[in-house]
Amino acid sequence: MRISMPLQYAGDPKDAADRLAGLEKAGLDTVWVAEAYGYDSPTLMGYIAARTERVRIGSAILPLYSRTPALIAQTAAGLDHLSDGRAVLGLGASGPQVIEGWHGVPYTKPLARTREVVEICRKVWARQEPVTHDGAVFTLPLPPDQGTGLGKPLKLINHPVRASIPVYVASLGEKNVELTAEIADGWLPHLFIPEKAQEIWGGALERGAAKRTPGLGPLEISAGGMLAIGEDEDTRKLADFSRPMIALYVGGMGAKGKNFYNTLMRRYGYEEAADKIQDLYLAGRKDEAAAAVPAEVVELTNLVGPESHVRERVAAFRAAGVTHLNVIPVGDDPVKLIEKLRGWL
Repeated sequence: MRISMPLQYAGDPKDAADRLAGLEKAGLDTVWVAEAYGYDSPTLMGYIAARTERVRIGSAILPLYSRTPALIAQTAAGLDHLSDGRAVLGLGASGPQVIEGWHGVPYTKPLARTREVVEICRKVWARQEPVTHDGAVFTLPLPPDQGTGLGKPLKLINHPVRASIPVYVASLGEKNVELTAEIADGWLPHLFIPEKAQEIWGGALERGAAKRTPGLGPLEISAGGMLAIGEDEDTRKLADFSRPMIALYVGGMGAKGKNFYNTLMRRYGYEEAADKIQDLYLAGRKDEAAAAVPAEVVELTNLVGPESHVRERVAAFRAAGVTHLNVIPVGDDPVKLIEKLRGWL
């Protein structure tokens, strides 16, 4: 099991990136750089590449609708070159609120788009021949009746450091997780409760794995939560800092009937709480929404408490198939926390 960490996109990202050198020395293996509707992810990833030596640098996530497949492939190849082969391409469909509200692009065919973007990226990196593609979403070159008719198949000018850059997909729904298990190198689930993973996603993962190309190797999984270790009650209470984030996703990341995280909470068995959190959040009562997050959800999605308890949480994530424990170290000395965690793994 490796250690990864999401770089927080609130606050000053440059300051957060500057702290990565110490975390890298302590044993951090991968840093995930978010892109929601703040700063773009690749710019910061390039900065991190210049400030670090060993840590893998992943996008988590680049929305599939905001860039063409060729630009996604070019960006990943460029980052892989700058980082000497340390880039990881994290992709996701995001949701209608962000895609249609922020990017002004119709949120259509997310499954087909995911599959085709990954296929085109891998063709671009391989450089075996000029890129062509005939799919349900993308056709390369663009057909004459949709443009000038002057488009021609092209190859990436540069020779990438790696002919295949790892692709992780953020997914939660049954069909999307199945697709992830079929085509991706890794999976980025959010609000992951390891004890419920088999019940919620076991079937989808098995069906996807049955169609998986053997050359991809086993599916990697990056999941986790806040990390804090201590015997006192104040340490246990640190887990409550995750409540506003959980409420944001379950309550505010989508509309009624179209919120993937709310649906996940329901599938976990917290239907009543999911309703309450969403109603409060959409009514602008965000503090109450955070307070309505079940204590069990807070505990099971994080690794906070005495050392014995945190070790148990690590074991639970490992048993659920997590290969990259994705943690947010909280406290006065994040470097020490990563060092301790590394010692256990």
